[in-house]
Amino acid sequence: MKLSWLDASHVHDTLRRHLLVDGFDLVVDLDRSGCGYFVDVRSGRRYVDMFSCFASLPLSLNHPDLRNSETIEQLGTVALHKLTNSDLYTSVYATFVDTLFRIAIKEPFKYAFFIEGGALAVENALKVAFDWKVRKNFQKGYTREVGHKVIHFRQAFHGRSGYTLSMTNTDPTKVAYFPKFDWPRVLNPKLRFPITEESLARTIADEQLALNQIKTALCEHGDDIAALIIEPIQGEGGDNHFRPEFLQALRTLCDENDILLIFDEVQTGVGITGTWWAYEQLDVVPDIMTFGKKMQVCGIVATTRIDDVPENVFHVSSRINSTWGGNLTDMARATAYLQIIAERNYLDNARQQGAYLQARLERLAQQYPHLVSNARGRGLFCAFDLPSPMVRRQFLQRSHAEGLLILGCGEQSIRFRPTLDVTQQRIDEAIAIIEKVLQATAA
Repeated sequence: MKLSWLDASHVHDTLRRHLLVDGFDLVVDLDRSGCGYFVDVRSGRRYVDMFSCFASLPLSLNHPDLRNSETIEQLGTVALHKLTNSDLYTSVYATFVDTLFRIAIKEPFKYAFFIEGGALAVENALKVAFDWKVRKNFQKGYTREVGHKVIHFRQAFHGRSGYTLSMTNTDPTKVAYFPKFDWPRVLNPKLRFPITEESLARTIADEQLALNQIKTALCEHGDDIAALIIEPIQGEGGDNHFRPEFLQALRTLCDENDILLIFDEVQTGVGITGTWWAYEQLDVVPDIMTFGKKMQVCGIVATTRIDDVPENVFHVSSRINSTWGGNLTDMARATAYLQIIAERNYLDNARQQGAYLQARLERLAQQYPHLVSNARGRGLFCAFDLPSPMVRRQFLQRSHAEGLLILGCGEQSIRFRPTLDVTQQRIDEAIAIIEKVLQATAA
């Protein structure tokens, strides 16, 4: 049996009959897209990719190491059926887990849990923390459940379901009218670029305010605080960077107050910052880390600190679980991606091309000081600010019209999320389009 797909000319109209279709105005050519471009199957037009499917593509479409007959046959065999990894075990599953911990996940991380969806990864990280803290409190003599609150930050994005709605606060549209918990929310003391003596002093003052707010929450709620969660770099909230010293102070507070430190690396993970995980550059290790997007499979890993409570969720059946336990086809593809990234040294490429991209953005800020500011980045995880949300909206519309796929973040930022195999030529193409748009905006 061979499946027949709808003609490209009917794609948008068909989808609009049942869905809100407000994405990019193109129909992706899955065969011809690649090498840093998306191709519109209707017109053949190529678009420079600086968004990588919301940072979920580790490599360009149709990477030659992935699109070969042997790999396609293997993926096809796995994709033919969707097994429940929570109960049925395969060599594909075991190979993925082995590859993940051999290449990308290092000690002291020991435990893992897989699921489909970044928000659900965060949800289960919280469940690990709630279970851990409540059991800890029982050990201390509590006779009722205490340990159900999470400290989080302003401009955080952790997902759009269940528990995560109580922490996501980037755009009111994403959370309005949905029931939420009243958990402690504190200031996010983000850096401002270029870093000057004045801006650094302001950030340090903000850090002290944030730490004081955390201490106040700990005093007010005590043992009811189970965890503190933060994105090492806040993506959706505006590509907000933090000083390593601040994140290290969070580590100290969590240790002193018997709560778990959770890093949400769904967007910052799998090489885009120049290392497998952003935390590796910050001299701080969380107790739980969430991942997704570029990993293809979503989930969490946890350190042995969880074993402070012997009967934790990683030892008690059904405390956390999922029908699929992650998608087996995604695991097979992720295994290939991990091997390709390691063998081709794409982390080095992310660092080198990231430095080049940041230099180009800083030059734009010098050339267009009234339009471009706050150029920043870590590896390929880069961004700059525009003067207002309206200017940003016009910029995105014009960029797409000129053949560039790129997204905003925060209120007025432009974020770059190229794939790890991006080349200097592709960056130059993107910057050339951006310069053209900025010139038109300035006119």
